Amino acid sequence: MTSHRITLLVGAVLFGLAGTAQAASDIGIVRDLASRVGPVIGSAQACRDIARPRIQTIVDKFTQVIREASSNEAERSDLTQTFDRSVADGRAAITSGRIDCIRADRQLADLERSIAGPSLSSVIGPSPAAAATAAQAATAPTAPVPAGPLPRGISEKEIRFGIAAPFSGSSRELGRQMKLGIETAFNRINDAGGIDGRMLKLFAADDGYEPSRTLDAMKQLYEKDQVFGIVGNVGTPTSAVAIPYALERRMLFFGAFTGSNILRNDPPDRYVFNYRASYVQETDAVVRYLVKIRRLQPRQIAVFAQQDSYGDSGFAGVAKAFRSMGANDSAILRLNYARNTVDVDDAINQLKLAKPPIKAVVMVATYRAAARFIEKTRDAYPGLIYSNVSFVGSTALAEELKLLGPRYTNGVIVTQVVPAVSGYSSAVLEYKNALAKYFPGEAADYVSFEGYVAANVLIAGIKRAGPQLDTERLIDTLETMRNLDLGLGTQLSFGRSEHQASNKVWGTALDESGRYQALELE
Repeated sequence: MTSHRITLLVGAVLFGLAGTAQAASDIGIVRDLASRVGPVIGSAQACRDIARPRIQTIVDKFTQVIREASSNEAERSDLTQTFDRSVADGRAAITSGRIDCIRADRQLADLERSIAGPSLSSVIGPSPAAAATAAQAATAPTAPVPAGPLPRGISEKEIRFGIAAPFSGSSRELGRQMKLGIETAFNRINDAGGIDGRMLKLFAADDGYEPSRTLDAMKQLYEKDQVFGIVGNVGTPTSAVAIPYALERRMLFFGAFTGSNILRNDPPDRYVFNYRASYVQETDAVVRYLVKIRRLQPRQIAVFAQQDSYGDSGFAGVAKAFRSMGANDSAILRLNYARNTVDVDDAINQLKLAKPPIKAVVMVATYRAAARFIEKTRDAYPGLIYSNVSFVGSTALAEELKLLGPRYTNGVIVTQVVPAVSGYSSAVLEYKNALAKYFPGEAADYVSFEGYVAANVLIAGIKRAGPQLDTERLIDTLETMRNLDLGLGTQLSFGRSEHQASNKVWGTALDESGRYQALELE
């Protein structure tokens, strides 16, 4: 329907119904109006440059119209569902290219002009039931009006998210830090009034970084804690269990702390979204650094990897980097260790047998195993270059190595998927201030910073989705997010065929004092 015809329809409602329409005919008129105006709202929601308050003003007006034209819950639910379906049609019109954002903005402006002045609810005669409670409703605090039954994990006061991660065992610091970062972001938005009046709440379940425990952790979050979605799960082998569980229930699986390709299918799984660069991108960046900047031959580079899907992902990234540079990837030396152990002796024995001698090791490990490997090889290979992917847990690795002495820390590389926490980007400063406010005494950490950033990307999506939130609406909104600037020095975007927001890899290296310094990888 054209903007002009919509204006005429709204005008008819404004000036032709007051005091004359019966409740039944009000319902029919509002249903027709919702089905015609909804596409305008939906197309505007799908356009990043259209201000959210403009849209929300109109949504609030129509919500009130629906409320007062309905004599019972069934009527209200029916009208709201009609409106929601029409809004979804409008979003689809933008994503499919049937209309563009210039036209969407023009339609919204026409609609704004048509409802200026008295509110719609004041000119449509309220039903007897609505009239009876009008005085009480006028003095009650306003809140988002749900579209029928609220989705799991959402109430008028809160939105529940869950994280399944190691909070016990040798990798527990990774889970603790990821949870800390997410809660810092949640606390910050909650202090500002939440999102549409709803507070964000995080529930945690411990899987010990063991896939055999992940299913129970996910069931706890879904069945007991009744979460709306999952955010910040830790690990590749555990994600291999958690993702199918989430997909079967059409539940959002957002911002996991892993760069594995099992979360990066092509086309992407509808309910899986990543913030961070992949392990393939991290290992590609460091292999190119070793070859082009440090002048190593590919055959002088080995991989120390956890013997599971996490290690497989990192090893695959190194192999891909070799192939892209025209090197043979079939003879890459892989030094394995078992998950949740620090037994690295077999890996070291393999290293000793390597011909030609290895000069750099790309490590796809967790912090304790990585530290043990460095401890046991540093004296025998004083010039060996050690490089770790971000999942290692940068701060935890540094603390482990500092206990051994300066020669164990100096020069150890870690690729990162967030800027240096020692830097001065606006995102880092905001994160540090929030961390100090909500968790005094906690030091800035790369893992918690990643959790903080991933949570803020999610928050941006929830804000844009509006108060009548559900999983499908949130996913549709995320898929239209473009050029989100959180102050990281790189912009973040999603799309229907791209569920990874960032492709940026930063380089850092420990100095003798155990502090990370920026390292140029190119």
